[in-house]
Parts: sequence; structure tokens; C-alpha cells
Amino acid sequence: MSEVQPWRLTGEWFDVCRCRVPCGCTFAQAPDEGECNGILAWHVTNGNFGDVRLDGLSVVGIGSFTGNIWAGETKSAMGMIIDERADDRQRDALLTIFGGRAGGWPAGFAELVGDMRGIEFAPITVEIAADLARWRVDVPGMAKGSAEALTGPTSPPGARVQLHNAPGAEVGPGQIATWGVAAEDEVEAFGFKWSWPGRSSKHFSFDWSGPDEH
Repeated sequence: MSEVQPWRLTGEWFDVCRCRVPCGCTFAQAPDEGECNGILAWHVTNGNFGDVRLDGLSVVGIGSFTGNIWAGETKSAMGMIIDERADDRQRDALLTIFGGRAGGWPAGFAELVGDMRGIEFAPITVEIAADLARWRVDVPGMAKGSAEALTGPTSPPGARVQLHNAPGAEVGPGQIATWGVAAEDEVEAFGFKWSWPGRSSKHFSFDWSGPDEH
């Protein structure tokens, strides 16, 4: 893998998971029924690793765990999918960052993975509405997730249901969670197979850098 270079990634992240709305993991609680299965999608809006540009690339994680991961009770099993559009240098940079070797927030997140099921390179489609009304990810033959923004009878039109200062934010502190309801959550990859439509989803922005910040 690459030698660690100064880097920064900004972009958008969302998941669709087994938990009922709202996912307790984002509140640093145990998941519903003690188990979480989820698709995690990161889309880089602007990014670099040294002189390697990473703009527009995506990464998908497929993971499962039991117990409260934030309380140190457990670690996750996870498989990672890297955008096949990335060239060799971009792939190496993304693997270095997301594998935790480059410091910053992903280094701490990588420590929560106890069983890395594998890494694949595949086409990834990520779509996120500018007004956060919906978001979706598709990795053909492996994973498909989509969600609509959570709403209800007392929600003002166009307003989003959001959480500030989440105690279990998957992208790190300081970002805002926008809640949704999954329309699709279909996985058959890395030894996982599930279907959890109608469950929880949320969107966060992220802004990471390293290696000096963690």
C-alpha cells in the first residue's frame, strides 16, 4: 500500500440497516434485537491523498455485528467494495485511508472491524438528492439500498428530520444526521444475505483529514 501522505476527504455517507427507525446505534445504544446488518455508502465529493485526486469515487461497506459496538462489546464483520472506476493509485489511496493506515477518523472506525471478509472492486452507483429527499446505492449482484427522507403528519413540507450532536455518529463528531426510511436493503455478498426493507436509514456529510488528526 501507499506511504501515508497528507490527505483530506469531504463527501456524503448514508446507510440502510436492520434497525427500526431510528437506528439506536447512532445514539450509541445497542441495535434492535441486539443485531445490526447494514449497507454503508461513502461518496467522495472532493478528496486527495497527496497528489492523487479522489473526487467522485465511492466506497461501500457491508457489515454485521451483535451488541453495542460503541460500548466496546463487539466488533463488526465487514466486506468492502471499492469503486471500479478508480485507477491503481486511487485504489491504493482509498485502501490506505479506509484501512486505517492514514490516520484521521477512518483509523478509529477501522478498529471497530474484527472480521474483514474481503475487498472487491465493482461498479458502484450512488445517488443523493440535493434536498436530501432520497438517496440510493447499487452494486449490481451484491448490494442495493435506497431510502426516502422520514416524514410524518406534523412534518413541515420539505423539512428534514435531523439529529445534532449524535453520540454514535458513524462519520465522526460534528455532523448532522438526516433520518430516512429504507425502501430497499438487499445484500448477497461476503457470506451475508438479507433483505430489510422498511427499516432505518440516515445520511451524514463527512469531512476527514490526516494523518495528524484522529
